[in-house]
Amino acid sequence: MAGTITLTMIKPLAVSKGHTGAIITRIEEAGFRIVAMKYTRMSEEQAGRFYAVHRERPFYGSLVAFMSSGPIVAAILQKDNAVDEYRRLIGATDPAKAEPGTIRALYGTDLEKNAVHGSDSDENARVEASFFFSEMERF
Repeated sequence: MAGTITLTMIKPLAVSKGHTGAIITRIEEAGFRIVAMKYTRMSEEQAGRFYAVHRERPFYGSLVAFMSSGPIVAAILQKDNAVDEYRRLIGATDPAKAEPGTIRALYGTDLEKNAVHGSDSDENARVEASFFFSEMERF
């Protein structure tokens, strides 16, 4: 399968609530190929580096604390137009504003605990994928 990539992370609250399997199923049913995947936990330092683009925003500290509060599942997904297709599948950042049936509408709790991360551009997808995965870990 050819196509572009995007990175997703199933966030700590969604993992702790047991939604990982359902979210992965929805991803696969939407036609994404999982190129790499791992169950891991980010330290505060790692979460801070990953979300450094948001360092000046008021939510940065709580986002870093949340994302380092428990295990996550990180994955590289591949599909034609992967970033846009995945963002459609997951829905709006605020689960209350997400379209019914999207991952965030189904499994998100609030703006910060919105179940999953999705890359916002092809360039960021490549950078984010490299944060978690070496080339040897991609299939």
